[in-house]
Amino acid sequence: HSVVRNGLFCLETAADEKENHVYTKALMAYAFALAGKEEKRKALLSSLEKEAVKKDGSVHWQRPGKEPEVDLPFYRYRAPSAEVEMTAYVLLAHLTTQPAPSQEELSFASLIAKWISGQQNPNGGFSSTQ
Repeated sequence: HSVVRNGLFCLETAADEKENHVYTKALMAYAFALAGKEEKRKALLSSLEKEAVKKDGSVHWQRPGKEPEVDLPFYRYRAPSAEVEMTAYVLLAHLTTQPAPSQEELSFASLIAKWISGQQNPNGGFSSTQ
């Protein structure tokens, strides 16, 4: 459909920008995964991996300029909803590929899922993500 084609063209043009925000990259990676644009998906995921926060056997993304999390005993840090959301989009981008994700992608995705599951509140939900 021409509207979808034009929308993808717009996203492809935006993806080539040098200064894309990490949240924007996460959304675009998932959009390209859904559209079957494998090269763009992989390029964005590669760029995102360089910006990933790898800590305690898990992986997540946070907004640039954000203050570091407090490291206190018995204190469980809960990330802001935007960070849970963008990390979830990166996870979806890793898992939405044809053919099925590689073993390497699944291993990396499990590290992302570990972080996301650690962000659940006591009721099993998350902060106000969509």
